[in-house]
Amino acid sequence: MPERVTINRRALIGKSALALLLAKADIAWGATIFAVRIWPAEEYTRVTIESDGKLEAKQFFVASPPRLAVDIEGIELNPALRELVGQVKYDDPFIAGLRVGQNAPGVVRLVLDLKQAALPQVFSLPPVAAYQHRLVFDLYPAKPVDPMEELIADRLGEKQTNTGAAAAGAAATAPRDPLGELIAQKGGKKADLPATSTPSVVTNTIVGGATFKTPSASNTPKNAAASKTDRIIVIALDPGHGGEDPGATGPAGTREKDVVLQVAHKLRERINASAVNGNPMRAFLTRDADFFVPLNVRVEKAQRVKADLFISIHADAFTEARAKGASVFALSEKGASSASARYMANKENSADLVGGLNVKAKDAQVQRAILDMSTTAQINDSLKLGTNLLGEIGGFAKLHKPRVEQAGFAVLKAPDIPSVLIETAFISNPEEEERLRDEGYQNKLADAIMRGIERYFAKNPPLARTRTSS
Repeated sequence: MPERVTINRRALIGKSALALLLAKADIAWGATIFAVRIWPAEEYTRVTIESDGKLEAKQFFVASPPRLAVDIEGIELNPALRELVGQVKYDDPFIAGLRVGQNAPGVVRLVLDLKQAALPQVFSLPPVAAYQHRLVFDLYPAKPVDPMEELIADRLGEKQTNTGAAAAGAAATAPRDPLGELIAQKGGKKADLPATSTPSVVTNTIVGGATFKTPSASNTPKNAAASKTDRIIVIALDPGHGGEDPGATGPAGTREKDVVLQVAHKLRERINASAVNGNPMRAFLTRDADFFVPLNVRVEKAQRVKADLFISIHADAFTEARAKGASVFALSEKGASSASARYMANKENSADLVGGLNVKAKDAQVQRAILDMSTTAQINDSLKLGTNLLGEIGGFAKLHKPRVEQAGFAVLKAPDIPSVLIETAFISNPEEEERLRDEGYQNKLADAIMRGIERYFAKNPPLARTRTSS
């Protein structure tokens, strides 16, 4: 009988790793498995098997209960594949458990038991950068989360909390009605006194270009006819790289994808606590955890939430460790403004290859069409934003170039959103790598970027959007 390893999901909960009893060492023939990795995230979970040869796979999806079976051909069960079982985390949004076994001679079967209905994608990636051949399983939710709904829910939840607190305060300070209290004690009714009611106020919540009308309670009759417009200013923050794509790595092993996410989280706190001319600001992250996001999807996400600004955060490397200083880039219609800008753009634009884009997806070409569009107005606004950001960063950090550079960065090609890419420092420089690891320095970066955003809006107020829905 072929050997099969079955893992009970309950055994994984509460444990950081699962130790498996291994039988005699199995020797793989054909391709050799180098590494197995799982990248769990709310947006999607990715499973990667890396080998020294291309792996052929057949997939079978069962809807009820949801599970994905993948037959990998040309290999035998080995310890590396068994390690994949122990990498399943109890809080993985998609995978409940994983089973692996020898389904037939030269065929290993992986069965992923799922927590929810999913849209799986199984594909292969050729060698690139530090990676050999990769077999990838992506598990997407059957019903994707709408980022616009999350922003609206966050804002409305805050408003309801404030309204509830105001109502509680009003109730506590309302004047007593001695006559009513006396009648109530006697069991009677105060029929001759007019009843008071709480009028309803319609509040318009605008996230980018979409208007949402929400009724809310009011405690004073004078507000009965009031109608407020709550314009939420949305700043899309784009922490570079993620998941299979670590970005640049410093001499001490610091990964770009980690430090830029830390800076983005700190910047999000500052944005969410700020306002523009009385209108609240909200930060939207294209990724809020360690997972890969294709370049075009980053642009699409910003457009879906009607972002007012798009800021991509990076910490790149150069061929020489001496290179240092922060830079800010905007899009260019006429080619790169310098050789270094062209180098940076080419390097960042290769992120899809390293991260692992499924180019066979049916709508890949449609999704990427947006990256061919740009407008002069968008670029001009981006240069203004970049100038303000560069001025603030230069107040405490060394600058690589004293002006905003331009190049064909794919992630900056949203035609309707001012977009910039910030290289916070050269992580390849030992001194700057050490600074990027320091929380105090990260706070300085977040503060400087926040001031740059405020300076930009002081001279370029967010425009009222015309497209609405009720």
